[in-house]
Order: sequence, then C-alpha cells, then structure tokens
Amino acid sequence: MTMMDTNGERTVSFIEMQHGTEEEYLLLEEYESAHASGTADRLMDTLAKLDGSMGGYRINRLEHSLQSATRARRDGADVDWVVAALLHDIGDEYSPYNHSAIAAETIRPYVRAEVTWCVEQHGLFQSYYYAHFYGKNRDAKQMFADHEWYSLCEEFCARWDQNCFDPAYENDPLESFRADVETVFSRTAWDPEVMAPGPAVLVP
Repeated sequence: MTMMDTNGERTVSFIEMQHGTEEEYLLLEEYESAHASGTADRLMDTLAKLDGSMGGYRINRLEHSLQSATRARRDGADVDWVVAALLHDIGDEYSPYNHSAIAAETIRPYVRAEVTWCVEQHGLFQSYYYAHFYGKNRDAKQMFADHEWYSLCEEFCARWDQNCFDPAYENDPLESFRADVETVFSRTAWDPEVMAPGPAVLVP
C-alpha cells in the first residue's frame, strides 16, 4: 500500500523492492515519468556549469560545446546531430576518461543509432589529432575501419569537434539551443522508430 510522507506526498511503504505491490510500482512510475520530463532542463543546467572547465585551452568546455553545436546548425544538420554536438562532451564533467560513453548513453534512447555511435566513439576518433604526442597510437580508430559509420564519425570530429576551440568564433548562445534539446528529450524513450538508423550523412 502507499503512504504519505511529512510533506503530504504519496510514497511506497516497502523498504525492500521485493515487497512492492503493483499499486506502489505504478505510483513510482508516475514519479519517474514526471522526473524524466525535466531532463532537458537539467541538461541545459549542466551545460551552463561547463563554463569553468577545460583548463589550458583558449576557451572553456561550454564554449567548445556551443561552437560544435553552432557549426552543426549552420551546416544544416538536423536536430539529432545538433543536440549530439551540443552534448558530446557533457560527460567530461563527471567522467573525463570515459566522457564519450557518458554522453552517448545520455542521448541513446532519444536519437538515431548512428548519432549515438558517433558520440560514443568520438573520443577515440578525436585522439587521431594528438595521441602520437603521448606515445600512443593515433590510428587506434582503425579498429572500426570496416564499420558502416566509420567515415561518419571521422567527419563529425573533423567538422564539429577538433576545430571548435576558436576564441574568435561567434557561436550561438546556449539558450538558443533549448528548443532543440526539448524536442529531442520530449520523445518517447527507446522508441524503435526514433532509434532506427537513418542516412549515414551528417548533412542531408
């Protein structure tokens, strides 16, 4: 059965999930759905906090993300790619050595499969530009040489990542991307039609 907490909100009564009832799990689903509806706002807030990260570069992580998304937008990319470009480094705040995977899992339920794959692999592909300076293999991306989206990820990094560190570039402001983020994250999560692969091109 459900209960009321001190704030007058309904809660479950169980303290172990194995004892939950159908009524209680339906209640939790309501709360989860309400929480999920705020994902776009939370992501925008997280992006705003990136303005203090990325020491050593001439711009911060937020500016880099905005440059990336702005270039994608101005190239005529669709909303999936624009949002992917905006969020591709959001994982750096929490997991700098695995940031690509964090970003990919954030967008995976809401965008086409090839978009998620490119975000997931962009860290590896981006290392082409610098790995050899650290005594590492700059061509590690070749492990995916036969993958259908290999060239797509190369192009993503070349057009909307490696060149997005320019302090003179006039990017669009963060708030101008709110509608795009809301469009993507208001979709039904894990909808097979949404996640189905599309044309393997960045720009139609």
